Amino acid sequence: MTSKQRAYLKGIAMKTEPILQIGKASVTPELTAAVDEALNGRELIKITVLKNCLDDGKSIAEVLAERTHSEVVQVIGKKIVLYRQAKEEKKRKIELPSG
Repeated sequence: MTSKQRAYLKGIAMKTEPILQIGKASVTPELTAAVDEALNGRELIKITVLKNCLDDGKSIAEVLAERTHSEVVQVIGKKIVLYRQAKEEKKRKIELPSG
């Protein structure tokens, strides 16, 4: 992903509300499945890491990105933004700028 594409996705993410929360259980198989399902439907998702979670946002984002084959757009404090392009072209909602 280029810096231009990342900046474009950050702009979209600014207007997006978090749809998932990560609590003290941190990254569970259920959470991974929920993130995967959300990425299938939306391509770009925002996640909130709650205060009772002992892991830091950056490490959680890396684990979730690896398990869901997505990319970390940004991690700011307790907010994580992940992106994964839809496999089918007709389901794509976000058109990334070229290179």
